[in-house]
Amino acid sequence: MSDDMLSQEEIEALLRGTTLEEEKSNQDTKEINVADYLDDFAQDTLGEIGNISFGSSATALSALLGQKVEITTPNISMINRSKLKEEFPHPYVAVQVHYTAGLTGMNLLVIKQSDAAIIADLMLGGDGIDPKPELSEIQLSAVQEAMNQMMGSAATSMSTVFNKKVDISPPSIDLMNLLVDEGTDAIPNDEMLIKVSFRLKIGELIDSNIMQLLPLQFGLDLVKSLMGEDNEQEAAATIMEERVDVTPTPTHVAPVQQPVQQQAPMQFSQPRPTAPQVEVQQAQFASFEAPSLSQSESRNLNLLLDIPLQVTVELGRTKRTVKDILELTSGSIIELDKLAGEPVDILVNNRHIAKGEVVVIDENFGVRITDILSQADRINNLK
Repeated sequence: MSDDMLSQEEIEALLRGTTLEEEKSNQDTKEINVADYLDDFAQDTLGEIGNISFGSSATALSALLGQKVEITTPNISMINRSKLKEEFPHPYVAVQVHYTAGLTGMNLLVIKQSDAAIIADLMLGGDGIDPKPELSEIQLSAVQEAMNQMMGSAATSMSTVFNKKVDISPPSIDLMNLLVDEGTDAIPNDEMLIKVSFRLKIGELIDSNIMQLLPLQFGLDLVKSLMGEDNEQEAAATIMEERVDVTPTPTHVAPVQQPVQQQAPMQFSQPRPTAPQVEVQQAQFASFEAPSLSQSESRNLNLLLDIPLQVTVELGRTKRTVKDILELTSGSIIELDKLAGEPVDILVNNRHIAKGEVVVIDENFGVRITDILSQADRINNLK
């Protein structure tokens, strides 16, 4: 079109009393109506799922951090992927979670980088007051472990909600700064995303938001999954009622009885062989009385009983280079060669004699013996 002529869109905008640029600007800033994508039932369902799953996550996070953790009722909204920069203007930490059993899909857990730094500091034994906002590799690992515990607890709660086993893969963590296009690979490729926002309070240290981004289709599938179970139960009940109400007519009696008559010859009718006669005798048990010792043997044994022995409980071992040892600081974590929950080794004078599990007696640690080596193995360890 020439400079002297207006386009049809410009003419219609003038008739409405605005300009084309103003209308485009209004469309860009217009908030998305959640009801256009999720009805009230779907919103309530997703909110309840989030409320139950993150309620248990708060308990898991509180045990890890040693702080009171509160996560409030979620708020459901919609986000267009092209508007994420406006929704997340600050540096964030994004934790990507994939469901491996029970559900098919993924979600993204988003938390401010400053809040993640406080969580990492608490995980590493700090007080969480004014930590450095930049996260090192070990701090990211600490945040990843905290999110892993949270999402694992959430998956357990979802198993109860959906009445089936729900499991997740180990979450992956990335730094997300959308203003410089950092961490965009972790964001789902779907155009429309569901944002489930929770208010997160950790003691007196954090009063912020933690958000969950779900692809729209995955959110709808969650709702359908819950509705599908109810429909299946109703359908099963209907089928059972129909079976009860059906009254067979006399013409159906003969076909029903015929298979029974055909199966009768298939029954095993040969006489069972007579079991051979065996001789039964009363069991004889060996005596467990203590062996009798002579007076000199008892005196020598009493001398041995007073010898002190050093008992050590070994949690685990590892090997590190001199460089690694010199780099150890307060808060460093050393990984041992034993898995969590694995029995600990009990040593007497540095000789392995038994295995056990760690217990707490009042305010002291103890060990409950679960397995003792045989006498032959104990003698070999003494060599």
